[in-house]
Amino acid sequence: MLQDIGGPVPPHTDHAVSVSLPTWKANVAYEEGEPWVINKMQCGYPRFFVHPVIQDLAREIVRRYGSPNLETAILFPSPKTAGVCYSFLMSRKPTGESYNVRIIDFGPPNRTEAGPSTAELLLSCVIYPTQYAPIAKQVWQHTGNGISSRRAEFCLNALRDGFLVERKIAGYETTSQRLCKGPRRYQGRDSISGKPQGNGAHAHDNIPGAASAGRSIQDGREHAQFIEERFGRNLSTSLAGQARLAVRRRIAGVLTADMELSEALEDDSGEGRIAGLSESDVYLFPTGMSSIFNAHQLLMAAKGEMKSICFGFPYTDTLKILQKWGPGCLFYGHGSSEDLDDLESRLVNGERFLAVFTEFPGNPLLKAPDLKRLRSLADRYDFAVVVDETVGNFLNINVLPYTDIVVSSLTKVFSGDSNVMGGSAVLNPHGRYYRSLKDTCAREYEDNLWAEDALFLERNSRDFVSRIDKINHTTEEITAMLEDSPFVKKVYYPKYNSSRPLYEAFRNKSGGYGGLFSVTFHSIEAAVAFFDQLEVLKGPSLGTNFTLSCPYTLLAHYSELEWASSFGVELGLVRISVGLEDASDLCNRFQQALDAVARVKA
Repeated sequence: MLQDIGGPVPPHTDHAVSVSLPTWKANVAYEEGEPWVINKMQCGYPRFFVHPVIQDLAREIVRRYGSPNLETAILFPSPKTAGVCYSFLMSRKPTGESYNVRIIDFGPPNRTEAGPSTAELLLSCVIYPTQYAPIAKQVWQHTGNGISSRRAEFCLNALRDGFLVERKIAGYETTSQRLCKGPRRYQGRDSISGKPQGNGAHAHDNIPGAASAGRSIQDGREHAQFIEERFGRNLSTSLAGQARLAVRRRIAGVLTADMELSEALEDDSGEGRIAGLSESDVYLFPTGMSSIFNAHQLLMAAKGEMKSICFGFPYTDTLKILQKWGPGCLFYGHGSSEDLDDLESRLVNGERFLAVFTEFPGNPLLKAPDLKRLRSLADRYDFAVVVDETVGNFLNINVLPYTDIVVSSLTKVFSGDSNVMGGSAVLNPHGRYYRSLKDTCAREYEDNLWAEDALFLERNSRDFVSRIDKINHTTEEITAMLEDSPFVKKVYYPKYNSSRPLYEAFRNKSGGYGGLFSVTFHSIEAAVAFFDQLEVLKGPSLGTNFTLSCPYTLLAHYSELEWASSFGVELGLVRISVGLEDASDLCNRFQQALDAVARVKA
């Protein structure tokens, strides 16, 4: 079942969020930048690999507005998100070096003299010297705020056909001019600030990336109608607002059964999975990392700038966000009771923090933190609790009552189809910072989820309840088999980890242990044999409807292997996300991979 290197996963998917790296050797070569792999890359995980259509759009913009041989561009959905990149680039400007960085905003043409509002803009582009691409890439990867490939596809067609042009906001200087002058809303670490978006409503529900106001352009037709007629797709973009509402209700727990969109919109069952929770407490973002980045920025806007705490070994970009934006963070990579003792000692001695960021359970070790003790410390010493529940998912666990914000990647099991990115942040209506966060969201929140992406998220998530139940049961069968194998060194799964009691305290009555686990072996050779022989799709990401495997430490920490190992994340760790395949068939495939390990051992 050897897949082609560099092809989309799943195959034949235009906007796939994973890419085929089918052997251990191919993964190493990818990290080393070897041409025999890099030259075959048709796509990749969107925050690490810029989709070809996005690259085409960036080149077209530089050709028209920049110097193609000297400059490149990075694309964002709004002036505010572009401003984050601009500020990051400027903060790393070499002393005394000329550094021509600028932002150009794009929107539909308008025959009136008045310029557009920020809500009408479809695209903001940061143009910068090519040699600083590694710096700009950090913003793209860590913040998750870059544009999606579907938005890029739409904008590229519009630009080439003359229906996307440079726009200057009425009554405002260009974004670059404002940033160069350093107004407070773009200075330093106040990077979430920007032009307020009214009451935080979903501004582009009816138009892909534009306002629902229906401003009149082109022969008097409404903007939404014009866009739909000119660039209509097989899914009506006029339904985007309804799709967003359905997704937010589904996340809130108001909708927990498979429902058609019409049923979802008609349902008015009120409160969600905890008393007082409604869809108005759910905020959508273009990626899961964007939800984490913006949760951190919102907390700094609401509470002031302080260090944060990263508790437990996290997904790599969470730690990078806390380190690179804001005053920094205190990192407890083991997430142990001893770490909590140290934290409590610091708090008793007067140290103060903005928030603790943790995962429940962690990725890739699937360890659950002591969330009750963290909550107790937070209440006593006045800091917020932010939990990433992507791996656990809210059907298996309910951590919201012990948090202030719950973030999640909707790209994963909520969608399942591996063809769309998305993220969410849910505010706890009983949290001590709820009112302050709601007020801050009303001023600062932008809904940058592209209309077509919202449509795919809604459609994909209709059956997520039944999918999760099947995945839970299949994963328990597979992990039980691996746990009993003498060739396996350790299975990392909430059911078998020493932190199981901490997980059980938050497991829903009908919830399971999730579809993600990691496994290690007694040698690197054994890990390579297992991974190469395992007949499943192989690439980054998790929570897919098909089983997906990757040598996680290689992909996530190749430049910091020794550091990762110091926290128990071994080089030979293989991570598996279980899908919807027949359980007995999958067990047979895993047995064949174990047989390959036995041959290596012999």
